[in-house]
Amino acid sequence: MTAAQQITTPEDGYHFHVMRRALDLIDAAEEPLTLDALASAMNMSPAHFQRLFSQWVGVSPKRYQQYLALGHAKALLRDRFTTLAAAHGAGLSGTGRLHDLFVRWEAMSPGDYARAGEGLTIFWGWFDSPFGPALVMGTDKGICGIGFAAECSETHAMEDLTARWPNAAYVEDPMRLRPWVLSAFGSEGEVSQTPLYLIGAPFQIKVWEALMQIPSGHVTTYSEIAQAIGHPKAVRAVGTAVGRNPISYLIPCHRALRKSGGLGGYHWGLPVKRTILAWESARAEA
Repeated sequence: MTAAQQITTPEDGYHFHVMRRALDLIDAAEEPLTLDALASAMNMSPAHFQRLFSQWVGVSPKRYQQYLALGHAKALLRDRFTTLAAAHGAGLSGTGRLHDLFVRWEAMSPGDYARAGEGLTIFWGWFDSPFGPALVMGTDKGICGIGFAAECSETHAMEDLTARWPNAAYVEDPMRLRPWVLSAFGSEGEVSQTPLYLIGAPFQIKVWEALMQIPSGHVTTYSEIAQAIGHPKAVRAVGTAVGRNPISYLIPCHRALRKSGGLGGYHWGLPVKRTILAWESARAEA
């Protein structure tokens, strides 16, 4: 496999890697890390590191670590719970503070889905993301898969995504995907439009569409999603569909929590889910 592709300018690319290492270090720590400790680990002065971190994440390292506290999920659910109907009615769907992301999407027909990707060419490549190495896959119509390898091997991530469409032809071509990846994970303020191509069963696509109505920095529950799609008793089936979401982050399954406020599971590892939620919350309050 090729190395992860750069998605920013050379200077921003260096800072991107520094911030990714810093976020990984924060997430792996059992206790909050001091500014001096973080700056030393990044070979920077505390003042320089604090300024750079705040520029990229939107808040200070101390504030960011507060978002990773064990009670963060419950606080989100208590203070920022937004029903899907209210979010949609307020016109909040589709745009996130992180990168002014505008997602447009279309879905594969049920008949094509039943053929498990037969006749479909899927391009793939590895990229850096704020949440670790990202395997991105896409067709001519848009991104159809994103997986994260921070908590698993790249081989496992590749096997996981390709198993979803076993009859497709896979072609490594990161440059074809690069503009879409840049718009998805690019710097804040950049106008972006990321096309998605949803490959799933009709019920799954209904659930994924509901997920895309949740604003960045907010969360919902499986039962609320079931209500939103008109199947209030299908909470378990909704949970399964959320877990089978192939386009992590852009279809924000990480924003679905248990009714108790617990994080629940996450296909690519709970540390990744916690980091994404903290990242979005920090940006929402920046």
